[in-house]
Amino acid sequence: MRRLDPLVQRRVFVALDRLVADDPALDVLKLTGQDTWRLRVGDWRVLFERDEAIRVFGVVRVLPRGRAYDR
Repeated sequence: MRRLDPLVQRRVFVALDRLVADDPALDVLKLTGQDTWRLRVGDWRVLFERDEAIRVFGVVRVLPRGRAYDR
């Protein structure tokens, strides 16, 4: 996160706050064959894991759209 542009950082943090608040307008999808979820923030993708039992979200990585699914 520290390497991201401050504007992108702010947008990602706002999106994560909305994710925690269960905003239904967010673009969130579970990735096929993985325990990872994807949150779309403009041209950036936030890949995260979540544990519904204890309501914890762990951000795995934040990457531009083109590089987010390479691994």
